[in-house]
Amino acid sequence: MKFLIIIPAHNEEKNIFFTLESLKNQIFKDFEIVVVNDGSTDKTGEIVENFKSQIPNLKLLNLEKSVHEPGAKVVNTFNKGLKSVDVQSFDIICKFDADIIFPDNYLKKVNEVYETNPKAGMVSGLVKIKKSVFEKNLAFDFKDEKHQWIFENISSKNHIRGPIKSYRKECFLQMNGLRPVLGWDNIDVMLAKKHGWETVTIKDLWVKHLRPTAYKYKKQKAEKLGEYFYNIGLSFPLAMISSAKSSWKNKSFSEFFATMKTFLKQSSKRKLTKEEIKHIRNLRWKQIINKK
Repeated sequence: MKFLIIIPAHNEEKNIFFTLESLKNQIFKDFEIVVVNDGSTDKTGEIVENFKSQIPNLKLLNLEKSVHEPGAKVVNTFNKGLKSVDVQSFDIICKFDADIIFPDNYLKKVNEVYETNPKAGMVSGLVKIKKSVFEKNLAFDFKDEKHQWIFENISSKNHIRGPIKSYRKECFLQMNGLRPVLGWDNIDVMLAKKHGWETVTIKDLWVKHLRPTAYKYKKQKAEKLGEYFYNIGLSFPLAMISSAKSSWKNKSFSEFFATMKTFLKQSSKRKLTKEEIKHIRNLRWKQIINKK
């Protein structure tokens, strides 16, 4: 199978070398890379240019800096890269972050799942973050004898994380690509399953994430949650229940009110169809009922 790897990047000079070096060293070689440089003001573009002579079929697409919108920004940047190629020439479409280090067998293992499981629509390994200081001399060592890397515990090990998404082309096209909203990386999983595809995480395959996810938005968690509930199409009762569960888990009554306040003030047009919203609402109700 042939892989298309699109890497949105903005001011990633500290990390993108490790990402591209790890992709250069992949055992599986049938892939093309498009790095979409989203208005970087550092040496991101220069570093990518230097890799062109080392990685066949590496393309750099330079953009003017886009407007900062959590969720929408990365998807819009990804879509610019997607439009620069002929998607029909590929079997697997990947959206990788520019701060990921991959083991040399990563693409090989992912490809094996797609080859052996025709129902696999999305596949990934797990994401780990460093416990302490990042030792550059051990950047590409995945034995981790010092136990420096731990699972990034912001979702279950069955969830395909945003930094390392991969999609079978047919699945990607059926779900009409990625939605440029906060929560896109949960919406895609729900839509893939809506169309009958399986999502697979390879539990013994992991990558190194050099920056923890959403580290900039910890103080805005409740507000982002309210926006997310709106984006995935939750009704008022579902949003109430979901907000209450989250605030109860975090032992914060103020979180509930902040989440609902944000949910209620959303007014933008949703990026999901009525059919997709109905599917997601039914799915959420089933999850709530089954957990009782």
